[in-house]
Amino acid sequence: MGKVLDSRTEYHFVHRALPHVRSKRSVPHTRKLKVDPLVATAIQQAGFKRVKRGYKPLSVDNLVPLYEIKNPANPASKDPTDPFFKYQWYLKNVGQNGGKPKLDLNVEAAWAQGVTGKNVTTAIMDDGVDYMHPDLKYNYVRTKVDVSFQNAKASYDFSSNDPYPYPRYTDDWFNSHGTRCAGEVAAARDNGVCGVGVAYDSKIAGIRMLDQPYMTDLIEANSMGHEPDLIDIYSASWGPTDDGKTVDGPRNATMRAIVRGVNEGRNGLGNIYVWASGDGGEEDDCNCDGYAASMWTISINSAINDGQNAHYDESCSSTLASTFSNGAKDPNTGVATTDLYGKCTTTHSGTSAAAPEAAGVFALALEANPQLTWRDIQHLTVLTSKRNSLFDAKDRFHWTMNGVGLEFNHLFGYGVLDAGAMVALAKKWKTVPPRYHCEAGSTFETQKVTSDRSILVKIKTDACAGTEYAVNYLEHVQAVISVNATRRGDLELFLTSPMGTRSMILSRRVNDDDHRDGFTKWPFMTTHTWGEYPQGTWLLEVKENIKKVLILASKCKVNKP
Repeated sequence: MGKVLDSRTEYHFVHRALPHVRSKRSVPHTRKLKVDPLVATAIQQAGFKRVKRGYKPLSVDNLVPLYEIKNPANPASKDPTDPFFKYQWYLKNVGQNGGKPKLDLNVEAAWAQGVTGKNVTTAIMDDGVDYMHPDLKYNYVRTKVDVSFQNAKASYDFSSNDPYPYPRYTDDWFNSHGTRCAGEVAAARDNGVCGVGVAYDSKIAGIRMLDQPYMTDLIEANSMGHEPDLIDIYSASWGPTDDGKTVDGPRNATMRAIVRGVNEGRNGLGNIYVWASGDGGEEDDCNCDGYAASMWTISINSAINDGQNAHYDESCSSTLASTFSNGAKDPNTGVATTDLYGKCTTTHSGTSAAAPEAAGVFALALEANPQLTWRDIQHLTVLTSKRNSLFDAKDRFHWTMNGVGLEFNHLFGYGVLDAGAMVALAKKWKTVPPRYHCEAGSTFETQKVTSDRSILVKIKTDACAGTEYAVNYLEHVQAVISVNATRRGDLELFLTSPMGTRSMILSRRVNDDDHRDGFTKWPFMTTHTWGEYPQGTWLLEVKENIKKVLILASKCKVNKP
């Protein structure tokens, strides 16, 4: 079938006699390949589940045909004239539908600086994009004979293996997800159709990769490694099942594709991977999702239009920032955007809706400063996101300052993205110094946790001082942990930095009744110590409320510029 990620030694083969979709490996076929002296290794692609986030069944009442849309006559207004702009409270919140005025992405401040996303391409990795939609077609190139050849090359259908990632038809419009996400990023302005995208002059590419019975490692890897010099931002609104008991993440080839993208993509500046943090609600933890919890991705949570978290929001220490999804008083007041077959909707929701909004804001920042690296984007996110009116509806997680005065929340990360502030800072931003990776230390002592106490694991580190890898300022911190439990969902893990910042790196998950697999070298990640000085003693705390837990091993790793 071709090379794997342009490797000189790895290739993808298909055995025509075997079923196309298999959830289990065929041992005899793999064994026969492995014994061949010219084959170094052979890995059969087993299928696994990946789900869209925030999908809702079709509601015909919320779809508006184009012929019913009227362009409001208000030539004096500086606002976009698109008929659905008044519903796009996440772009301009004036209190509509019970919202909090000025609780929005502050995109008008970015547009006022003349920044609208020009020369930036975002790939929507999803179930396809309706590239014939009148609100999308001029920012999406359909064929290789169109003027913008590069964007045509940036799009591909990895579900059907052809260059045309058009959504597969179903009666319930199940495959409208990618088209809705695309409109949030790059729907055209002032054309009388639907609403307007966050970065309405940017380009979108469609990568269709979600629409098959099973996902495979190679489909994911090829999608995330597709044309990394033509694509600036990859937006993903999907992941492992949000059932509160799944622990899963990228396989080997997919992880290599992401790491290659941040190290080599955009001609060495690094691709930006934006991820929806998950819709499992308070019964799940997004640190159990290896995509959202990766240091190579930017995990985005959501808030509703009065500042509360949505009921489906997951919380975790790896979330970097938040954008918006539903309305408060009317759950049907979701995100207004494009829909299939030229229609519009006002009910797109979930963290699925949040991630593309963030991708649009990052597109604005990249136009303002095309030399921003993938790490620069993360630094700008931390420094310009705002607490605004965001709050936890159940009063579980409060706003806290870390050791260098940066304010964060376990639900919302560093706050809601502020497009105007990010663009302004991007224009004068100087690229951060090189990134270094230091292993702070490790312990392999076996310890038992009883119901009346916690286990504390202390690791003292000099953060590789005196070496070429010395870490002076933190970005991401990982605690790589192996732990078995009689009931995995009862575990809680906390990591405290030398400067006193305490991160909950795993919360209790009531649906997770695993007693066999536990966590094996799982990289729990926190962004809460961003900018802190790493030298000193790190404290890992393990809590549980059942009789016995066995810690097999734990490591702490710190990473910095």
